Amino acid sequence: MLELHYANDWDVFYSKMDSSEKERIWKKIQQLKTLEKARHLKKGLPYFVAETGQYRVAFKEEAKKRTIYFAGNHKQYEKWYKAQGQILQ
Repeated sequence: MLELHYANDWDVFYSKMDSSEKERIWKKIQQLKTLEKARHLKKGLPYFVAETGQYRVAFKEEAKKRTIYFAGNHKQYEKWYKAQGQILQ
């Protein structure tokens, strides 16, 4: 089982959601403890993404630790994703 950690400001979008959305995403976050595979982001970004409906959870994996960096809907994910690409440049 993997350890879950949370980056600063991971919940910027998550904290503004209603309780049913939060519950759905929280279940996915908890599944990350045992989830074997997730989609790797392209363009050299060191993140993986797990999807649940229109929601996304982005995280980094290091040894037996996964750090959550983002949780939100698809539109918010696109904003976050583009910002990460700009940071690399």
